[in-house]
Amino acid sequence: MIEQKESTGSEGMKKEKYVLDLTVKSVEQLHERYVLIKLTEDEPLPPMRPGQFIEVRVDGQPQTFLRRPISIHFVDRKRNELWLLVATIGAGTRQMAMLHEGDRMNCVLPLGNGFSWQPARARKVLLVGGGVGVAPLLWMGERISSEGCEAVFLLGARSKGDLLQIDEFGRYGRVLTTTEDGTYGERGFVTQHSALSEERFDLILSCGPTPMMKAVASYARKTGTDCQVSLENMMACGLGACLCCVEKTKRGNLCVCKDGPVFDIGELLWE
Repeated sequence: MIEQKESTGSEGMKKEKYVLDLTVKSVEQLHERYVLIKLTEDEPLPPMRPGQFIEVRVDGQPQTFLRRPISIHFVDRKRNELWLLVATIGAGTRQMAMLHEGDRMNCVLPLGNGFSWQPARARKVLLVGGGVGVAPLLWMGERISSEGCEAVFLLGARSKGDLLQIDEFGRYGRVLTTTEDGTYGERGFVTQHSALSEERFDLILSCGPTPMMKAVASYARKTGTDCQVSLENMMACGLGACLCCVEKTKRGNLCVCKDGPVFDIGELLWE
């Protein structure tokens, strides 16, 4: 069943949102804390953009009253699949990880504003992610690669076992990695990777822990590189009604779920 709604976004463009009962195609345990859920539908999935997210209703979990916001990890149009990379950190996401093939998941999508990218202006793009923040970067990297541009992924984690889907990212670009314990890639944080001093990029896109993104933003400002970050503020409604995800910006207080989650760093009041 599809319920279609229309609203006008911050850019004055009419946006359509859908409430869909999607079918679980598979649930893959990638790590003790992460699962990859693939969803499908009998009809073609609606238009979506890299960087947008969905709100998932969690059924069968009495502790979970509100929907859970999950980044769109990938959309495979040929297989009509929507991928979600889920960190099982609470009752709601743990319940999602217990789903099986054939189960139904009620989703509101697509929500928020995605990444902005113009192939003619940004031929070489650095995509920086940490933890589950790598989720929205996979599909964006595929879009960049499909336009004949270069996607360079810089992925960070605590240890080798915490790095997710390295081979999948490698299908769409060069993959650079850092681990805090040095068990894979370069030792340290993503902002300490040698590529940042040896190479130049036309655009940087980032998602992950706020301290990491602030460090990426600082690097971008120092090098004069355009940069967008996907914020992970606590969300509830996903529509800008509850005001729990407000971020202070140069344009005033904005809802990350509606006006973001992707922002140009020039809009943010980050030092």
